[in-house]
Amino acid sequence: MPVEATDDRSRAAAFFDLDKTVIAKSSTLAFSRPFFRNGLINRRAVLKGAYAQFVFAASGADADQVERIRAHLTALCTGWDVAQVRSIVDETLHDIVDPLVYAEAAELIGDHKAEGRDVVIVSASGEEIVAPISEMIGATHSMGTRMVAAEGRYTGEIEFYCYGEHKASAIKEIAAERGYDLAACHAYSDSITDLPMLAAVGHPTVVNPDRGLRALALERGWPILEFTKPVSLRSRFHAPSGTAVAVTAIGLGAIATAGATWYGIHRRRKR
Repeated sequence: MPVEATDDRSRAAAFFDLDKTVIAKSSTLAFSRPFFRNGLINRRAVLKGAYAQFVFAASGADADQVERIRAHLTALCTGWDVAQVRSIVDETLHDIVDPLVYAEAAELIGDHKAEGRDVVIVSASGEEIVAPISEMIGATHSMGTRMVAAEGRYTGEIEFYCYGEHKASAIKEIAAERGYDLAACHAYSDSITDLPMLAAVGHPTVVNPDRGLRALALERGWPILEFTKPVSLRSRFHAPSGTAVAVTAIGLGAIATAGATWYGIHRRRKR
């Protein structure tokens, strides 16, 4: 999957959203069961989250709904033990993530690196889960939501929410730090909520787009890619050490049940 070369490749990067762009299934839903088995969330949250994620993936969510989800996840994870979460991630990350990477995304990442560009994963999921996944797929850097911890437990506060306009701000900051020319950079996403990130670069591309983003891409003449072939990470990349993987997954664990909030909102609005 060749990509367009730039005149100054050392100063360019390719920014990728994670879920439904690089990974075939929502990482948030994928991690709900191991967190349930270890007592961090209950069965009701798992079932509601599964239903909500199906609806969420099919129709998307507006900014108000996403903000309610964010507020719910901060309340949900308050008091979670950092060491316990690290242990759960250490035991389950590879089994869960391994089959989910799109072959087309892996090829595209390789193409960008061959052209001399850095590859940066930018996701609303917790940076603790985004970083090891990014390492496995060969990305250069990663950015995700940052949660606050004190005395070994999560406070429920979010230091940085890597979503919407904040994603665009994050890539602009890393571009300034690393000398990227945003006009020469590429960005990839499936969601209309990532419009600020896509609009911040010179070469936006949509991948498996939701309805709103597809319509906008057609209007603006942006390329549209369809990724359909998940492959095993182990068949393509070297896995990082257990130590590298055993990092806090609070962002992902919390967001894994945040779909339950959307479900509740959806039900209340129908009453």
